[in-house]
Amino acid sequence: MQRKHWISAFATTAGLAIGLLATTAFAQTTVRIAWYSDGNEGEVVSDLLKRFEAQNQDIKVVLDQVPYKAITENLPVQLASGQGPDIARVVDLGGVARYALDMRPYLKDASYWEKNFGPFLPWMRPEGDSSAITGFMTQLTVTGPFVNKTLFEQAGIAMPGAKATWEEWGKAVKAVAEKVQVPFPLAMDRSGHRFFSVAVSEGAKVFDAKGEPAVIDDGFKRAAKLVYDWHNDGVMKKELWGSVSGTAYRGANDEFKNAQVVMYQSGSWQISQFDKTVGDAFDWVAVPSPCGPGGCSGMPGGAGLVAIKTTKHPEAVAKVMDYLASEPVLSEFYARSLFVPGHLGIAAKGLDYKNASPQAKAALKVFSDQVAQLSPVAYRLQGYVNNRVIFNAVISRLGQAISGETTLDEAYKRIESDVAQQIAERKK
Repeated sequence: MQRKHWISAFATTAGLAIGLLATTAFAQTTVRIAWYSDGNEGEVVSDLLKRFEAQNQDIKVVLDQVPYKAITENLPVQLASGQGPDIARVVDLGGVARYALDMRPYLKDASYWEKNFGPFLPWMRPEGDSSAITGFMTQLTVTGPFVNKTLFEQAGIAMPGAKATWEEWGKAVKAVAEKVQVPFPLAMDRSGHRFFSVAVSEGAKVFDAKGEPAVIDDGFKRAAKLVYDWHNDGVMKKELWGSVSGTAYRGANDEFKNAQVVMYQSGSWQISQFDKTVGDAFDWVAVPSPCGPGGCSGMPGGAGLVAIKTTKHPEAVAKVMDYLASEPVLSEFYARSLFVPGHLGIAAKGLDYKNASPQAKAALKVFSDQVAQLSPVAYRLQGYVNNRVIFNAVISRLGQAISGETTLDEAYKRIESDVAQQIAERKK
């Protein structure tokens, strides 16, 4: 009996110990990342995070892959209510900045972040903060046009040169479209950010001498009139911008990949997608940003991966971010995603985009070269904490003018009042 009792007690104790070990083994911290993709970057980061989990078995990373619209429209509402993920990939860097976690106390080496992400850190800081490290750029993007070169060749029309104006490109793509019977001579993302890639080149200054928004000036009006006239004379088609309203985004990826668009004003983030979806169906090329009185500038931008301050696990969040931002991991991410690096060290060394087609490599070079052409106004607007207010007001009111709901002059007045009112509300 005594022996049986001892065995029973041992079994119970052993069972408790095994149970305790099992509990300890599975006492993982969960870090949730809200992530959207333009191309294959979701697959790439998912693969990289599996390696992180293998090396850090106490942390489980859940990658919630969501549509772009969920990031731009739903996420801000979640964050304002104190909800949301631990980390998010966002484009409205200034708008999300107030919800961002300063990771500086938790990072392995803050100086590494300052050295390699320095110029971009202010884009992700709350207003008035000059030291927080809240995230890094998953890519540096540059706006610019993609052109269906095959359509130009079929039409027997020469493509405009490197310093051609927006007006010259408008005439050329309309001539091509008429000759080869395609529906869209010029398509442009229905996005305030993309509109300003035209406006800055047309001479828009965006800010006054005190640094306050002064959106409507002669350069802005030139760009707005250009886009407005393009919609009225057939260079741009109302069914693209007119298919949505308000501040809603509308791209033309599908139309371009189906060879229905001669020229598509979008940006470098599309390279991976077009490399995959267009393939060798036709020759597509990136071309330098068209010019205007203000220069030949696109808009810089990109998506930042930002830590969220409501997280209950700041140390684990910082560990995940340190891993993803490390040079070898980030180099692989940029190379496999076909992104322009947003990391100074990697950019200086250069990347071997070994999986890219010749077309994609050529496009990456065009966009990388365009960085030197970016206007200080473009950088200033991209770094402005309330830039999303400006972008949304412009696209909403300009869209109304294009659809015939209002005049351009009335749109200008409404843009000014929208910007002033919404910035005042944000500051309450």
